[in-house]
Amino acid sequence: MAKPRKPKTDDNTKPENSNSRAVVRHQKLCLSIDIDKRRIYGYTELEIAVPDIGIVGLHAENLVIESVSVDGEPTEFEFYPHHQHTESEKRWSSVLSASSAADVASSMYVSALERELVPNLLIMCCKPEKSASEQQGQQSLENGLHSSGEPKQNVKLVRVDYWVERAETGIHFEDNVLHTDNQIRRARCWFPCMDDTSQCCCYDLEFTVAHNLVAVSTGSLLYQVLSKDDPPRKTYVYKLNVPVTARWIQLAVAPFEVLPDRHSGLLSYLCLPANLPKLWNTVGFFHSAFSHYEDYLSASFPFGSYKQVFIAPEMAISSLTLGASMSIFSSQILFDEKVIDQTIDTRIKLAYALARQWFGVFISPEAPNDEWLLDGLAGFLTDSFVKRFLGNNEARYRRYKANCAVCKADDSGATALSSSASCKDLYGTQCIGLYGKIRSWKSVAILQMLEKQMGPESFRKILQTIVFRAQDTTRSLRTLSTKEFRHFANKVGNLERPFLKEFFPRWVGSCGCPVLRAGLSYNKRKNLVELAVLRGCTAAPDTNTMVLNGNIDSENREVDIGWPGMMSIRVHELDGMYDHPILPMAGETWQLLEIQCHSKLAARRFQKPKKGSKPDGSDDNGDVPAVDMRSNTESPLLWLRVDPELEYLAEIHFNQPAQMWINQLERDKDVVAQAQAIATLEALPQLSFSVVNALNNFLSDSKAFWRVRIEAAFALANTASEETDWAGLLHLVKFYKSRRFDANIGLPKPNDFHDFPEYFVLEAIPHAIAMVRAADKKSPREAVEFVLQLLKYNDNNGNPYSDVFWLAALVQSVGELEFGQQSILFLSSLLKRIDRLLQFDRLMPSYNGILTISCIRTLTQIGLKLSGFIPLDRVIELVKPFRDFQAIWQVRIEASRALLGLEFHFKGIDAALSLFIKYVEEEPSIRGF
Repeated sequence: MAKPRKPKTDDNTKPENSNSRAVVRHQKLCLSIDIDKRRIYGYTELEIAVPDIGIVGLHAENLVIESVSVDGEPTEFEFYPHHQHTESEKRWSSVLSASSAADVASSMYVSALERELVPNLLIMCCKPEKSASEQQGQQSLENGLHSSGEPKQNVKLVRVDYWVERAETGIHFEDNVLHTDNQIRRARCWFPCMDDTSQCCCYDLEFTVAHNLVAVSTGSLLYQVLSKDDPPRKTYVYKLNVPVTARWIQLAVAPFEVLPDRHSGLLSYLCLPANLPKLWNTVGFFHSAFSHYEDYLSASFPFGSYKQVFIAPEMAISSLTLGASMSIFSSQILFDEKVIDQTIDTRIKLAYALARQWFGVFISPEAPNDEWLLDGLAGFLTDSFVKRFLGNNEARYRRYKANCAVCKADDSGATALSSSASCKDLYGTQCIGLYGKIRSWKSVAILQMLEKQMGPESFRKILQTIVFRAQDTTRSLRTLSTKEFRHFANKVGNLERPFLKEFFPRWVGSCGCPVLRAGLSYNKRKNLVELAVLRGCTAAPDTNTMVLNGNIDSENREVDIGWPGMMSIRVHELDGMYDHPILPMAGETWQLLEIQCHSKLAARRFQKPKKGSKPDGSDDNGDVPAVDMRSNTESPLLWLRVDPELEYLAEIHFNQPAQMWINQLERDKDVVAQAQAIATLEALPQLSFSVVNALNNFLSDSKAFWRVRIEAAFALANTASEETDWAGLLHLVKFYKSRRFDANIGLPKPNDFHDFPEYFVLEAIPHAIAMVRAADKKSPREAVEFVLQLLKYNDNNGNPYSDVFWLAALVQSVGELEFGQQSILFLSSLLKRIDRLLQFDRLMPSYNGILTISCIRTLTQIGLKLSGFIPLDRVIELVKPFRDFQAIWQVRIEASRALLGLEFHFKGIDAALSLFIKYVEEEPSIRGF
């Protein structure tokens, strides 16, 4: 007889209070802020379920604790500031070389991270323990009183009066602005709290500031109180009814201008007065993204309001700081109606911040191993915004490029998303920096793979189920785990358990992506395609053995564990397109597949070449090939694609005849197919005129996606050589002149940027032309002369749009030029044009200093390339004035980077590091480098 199954334990049925650990039920924060004196003082009150031990541990850093009371009575406490550690001096005394210094620095950093995990404010919350007999009698009495079985709730009200000692991390002053950041474990730097992802509670917040300042914080603004002091002060009272961790409590104080949304009363935007015109233009679209997310998730926004705050870039620690119901951005993403280039990036950034409110803030990961899932869901939701409002081509192209980046970097345990070892050893730092970006892209790609498996509607239902469950007020926790999501994929997405059992450990619990190398051969007698495939992995096998859940039975694993599922091969034939899901992603690493063709050669007549055309099928006019164009061998195949729908996060190297790649470029409407064809054609060892003509025809096709057209332009530049009679260069110049030059006078016409896709393509052409190289690795004279002509005759009169990015691209193309004996004569003219732009930008600063930044970069590049002819001191004299503290932050930082690059190139790493330390000490801004 089978044993009865044990009932599953539901986390939500567990009591909130555990007798072994403290739990925060509610927290109140009351602060008075003096911007002029850089002072923050006040108190916090925490309702805490006290554990049996009677001691509560809080996190507090850079704070001065004045007093602590429990239920109104003073109590004993011990405070151990983490920064008071003298062991660092002993460690540094043992440093003898650069390598040992790096080891000591790494060791000290890990030690600091470990210390941060331990609470350093210990508070006695109960009286000394009774004797054993008294405890036994008390326990029997309590058992009688609490016969229901529920544990007794020993809740205490703990009050901590304090003031901020050093506002240098977690909370920052800059001029008349104060703001916080949500970097890892930094909430403790401005208020005592349980700075732990497992501690969630509701908050009451009160901030008293000068009457001319605005305090914006987490939650809904209940009311404002103006005091009768002289001068008067104003108190802003906020309430957050949704439990969140301390990390998501944010505050910004400044003389903000408040802009309410025209369409939704839940939305408001704040910025400093100088940026108000840009703010109007930037956020006009945002209500659409807000409504789209609510529609997609079939749920109302989880918080009572949403605020977007924009502060100066030199004040911001990062370009985005998240908080519950608010986000703090750098104001450099704001733009007015004249700026074109910033629009797409800004909208995606604002949409991503909103998506993180749903997945990451409102719904949090159950454990560090589950952070990837919330990050991926936020990215997935952002991708739905991109598809809806920026187009499917934009979304698909971005996904393809992100997948390529992941495949290149996914080779170590740092990219294992749900590996216990990586999450523990990296102390949460895996979510920042380059690897943080790679992990984020990988998370989104994995979720999109699951969406492909179950279908868009089923995946959407899963997200709706997750949000609906989180909005259930009877649930004490709003967390999501990988295990729960896997359950949803089975029950809601109808994916089979065996597939999921393979999918999650392989894609989420380990690192590495498939690497496929494939080639084809057509068997004319059998009318079938023979496809040979070799499968590998971007990560070494021993790496996966270590990171795959940390406990793989090596005896049951082969060297290559493969991936679940079958990859599709798409065959484009004369009679149509056919998908064949026949490539197994597990098992033998070598695969030989046979694909039966549907088209038959006998049913077709070969079209004879036109008179005057070349043997390769192209003619002198570069016309599009005939509809019945074939590859070089007689076959019904037009082109093949491996994994056409991006069902796998894979690196694919596919070999097919050049004509088939040309067919793919010309006929496949998928932007990924077009980008793959361009990359392959560009890399061919022998370039024919048919390849050059195909790239030129694609560049000239205004119906093609503009990002892929730009790739075609750079591919043309790469194909330009004496062997091809400089055809690529001539095509680029001809294309540009056909759009931008006046045929009567042979000079550029005044700028007209009304056609945005055409604007982006034309903006990239000078850069592409500057990349053309002759046999001596120098730029052809024609390329240098062309770029100079564009700089000389640029005219933006009558154009309603700014040409700052257009000019910046022109200037940076100068930096890409390589000057030879024939072209060096143009250098002085180019430098004069750059100097004139610098003088103009100094009088009328461009948007975010873009023009000056491009000039600094170009001058530095020229100085490095011509270091044998131009003295280093001369280049430094040109760049150094831009480090003046009166210059805007972006320009100042770019000048510092340029000088550091010059120092490294000419004097080595030690001199560059010394200069870097000097610049860091001198840099007044918070963000620094």
